[in-house]
Amino acid sequence: MNENIISAIEKIFCIRIEKSEYYIHALTHSSYTKENDLPYDECYERLEFLGDAVLKLIVSNILYNMYPDYSEGEMSKIRSIIVSDATLAQITEETGIDKYIIAGKHDTKQGVTKIESVRACAFEALLGAYYLDGRFPELMEFLGEILLPYIKEVDNNFAKYNAKAILQEYTQGLTKETPVYNLIDSKGPDHNKTFEVEVLYQNKVIASGEGKTKKDAEQKAAYAACIKLGAIKDE
Repeated sequence: MNENIISAIEKIFCIRIEKSEYYIHALTHSSYTKENDLPYDECYERLEFLGDAVLKLIVSNILYNMYPDYSEGEMSKIRSIIVSDATLAQITEETGIDKYIIAGKHDTKQGVTKIESVRACAFEALLGAYYLDGRFPELMEFLGEILLPYIKEVDNNFAKYNAKAILQEYTQGLTKETPVYNLIDSKGPDHNKTFEVEVLYQNKVIASGEGKTKKDAEQKAAYAACIKLGAIKDE
């Protein structure tokens, strides 16, 4: 099984892997190590810590060179979206990485490998493995290619991704009151839930939104509220 995983990761990352154990650990969920009484460092958590730092450095470098006129704040806002669990989980699905996440039997049945945060952590851990394998230049090139469409999408449609901040600034400018978000419904299994959130302003429901996470649902509700209140122009 491990050989098949390494072969698949080599194709996805377009590299020749030298230290295969790093990549296997990067794709191993803690439920598997616990179930098989393996050492803690054979799951992805330590590599995720390293990969998170590597990812932020490379994304920062891309944004710094790509947008020479942007302020620190503007670049930070874009980076926060690019390195978010939602974006990273989407990348794991689109590249097929999510198919190779290893979890314990019970957790696999419960759908743990389909959880957004688990997929995101595995991706970051793979970046940590990539770094420890001595391939930082290749890693910069790989991420530059794979993240470019996401960066352009966020930059071109920033209001959709930053709607909560825009709505809060707009409402505070009017009355110094802030919006309130309420979860009104959630449906589906734990690994594939859909959340519905409503946003209230001055005790009145302004809009609602649905998403795969509460945060995503809140952003969509905020975006709908911004359009309704005129804080964002409807395109």
